[in-house]
Amino acid sequence: MAKSWAKGFYNSKAWERCRDSYIQERILFDGGLCEICHEEPGYIVHHVRELTPGNINDPDISLNHSNLQYVCKKCHDKEHGVFCEAERNYFFDNNGNIFPTPPVKK
Repeated sequence: MAKSWAKGFYNSKAWERCRDSYIQERILFDGGLCEICHEEPGYIVHHVRELTPGNINDPDISLNHSNLQYVCKKCHDKEHGVFCEAERNYFFDNNGNIFPTPPVKK
């Protein structure tokens, strides 16, 4: 989900056109595969150099194809450190408590 300061950018026509043209470029190049794992279809256009409040209005960063990657959801989540249960092996007990390894049975 976009940070509050970036919502205007991500809802702009400029970003929509840039994102769409980048996806079309990737589809022509390799069928739209994830640029990281090359196994899954792309899902989201990711900024390699992360956008900040200080650079979001710089089109050389925010709208430049050389700063973009078309990646699958799994790879995008990894890039941002988003919770991936299967990879981190977290488990939940019957009460919904989370554990990094299976809870010890008593």
